[in-house]
Formats: sequence, C-alpha cells, structure tokens
Amino acid sequence: MPIFPILLLLVALQRVGELIYARHNERNLRQRGGVEVGAAHYPLFILLHGSWLIVLALAVPWDAPVNWPLIAAFLLLQAGRVWVIASLGPYWTTRIITVPGAPLVRSGPYRWLKHPNYLVVALEIPLLPLVAGQVWLAVGFGIANLALLAWRIRVENDALAERGSSPAGAWNRG
Repeated sequence: MPIFPILLLLVALQRVGELIYARHNERNLRQRGGVEVGAAHYPLFILLHGSWLIVLALAVPWDAPVNWPLIAAFLLLQAGRVWVIASLGPYWTTRIITVPGAPLVRSGPYRWLKHPNYLVVALEIPLLPLVAGQVWLAVGFGIANLALLAWRIRVENDALAERGSSPAGAWNRG
C-alpha cells in the first residue's frame, strides 16, 4: 500500500478542517470587533499552500519510497501545530485578525516563542517533500514559504505593537 499518497490525503484533510475552524473563529472575532490586517498577502498563502499539495500529488510517484524518520518528524510537527491551535483557541485563524483590548495569549508554546506556528509551517513545508525524496520541491516551496512568512511576521508584529505589546501572537495562527 502506498504510504505517501495516504499521508498527503491526511494533510489535505487536516488543512480543510483547519480552514473550517478558522472561518468559524473569524466570524466570532469579527462580531467582537475584530479587524483584519495584512489581507493583501493572504491569497498568496492560499496559492502557495494549495500548489504545494497539488504539486506533491502530481510530482511524487504514488509508490515512492518514504523516509520513516522524516514521517515521524512531520508527525511531531503536527503535534506542535495542534498545540498552537489549542493554545490560541477562539483566537486562532488563518488570517491576521486582531480584537482591540483582547488579551495576548502567553500560554502553551507562546511562553517561549513569539511565532510558534510559523516555525512549524517553516519546517513542515520542506519536510513533507523530503519524506518522498523530493529535494528540489522542498527547497523551492521552503524558500517561497519563508519569503511569505517574513512579510506576514512584519505585518503581525506591527499589529501587535499597535495593541501595546509585541510578544506572542494572541489572535493568529499564521
């Protein structure tokens, strides 16, 4: 039984579930006066992440051998992703939405890292292609993702600074 297509399908389903949860949280945050910042870069993330999954589905042979230690590392990253989402709870979205006066989240991984989800994403984007030995896809998508993340982190830090603080994101997954 081919492993990589199953893994890829599970990642795609996870992302769809996250988008549904994010939309729910976005509606609630907007009802509480939340304002989106940095919307200009959001379609680029959709394009990057969508093309990442599509290219992997098309470029990786279904029977490609997989690297099991890298699968284990990828699964560990998913645990980190869940920890971030659980820590932000109702503030977690795929967009940057800030609610004036809302407290900053300083629990979970946000005790130690300013942008833990961006670290997870920065690692998982190149790691999944590497699971199937696709070095050039890992490099290409990894670099593109880092460029977008640099832009997004600047936007998010500016929004946090406007709220009077710059530590740990309180309202955004990234």
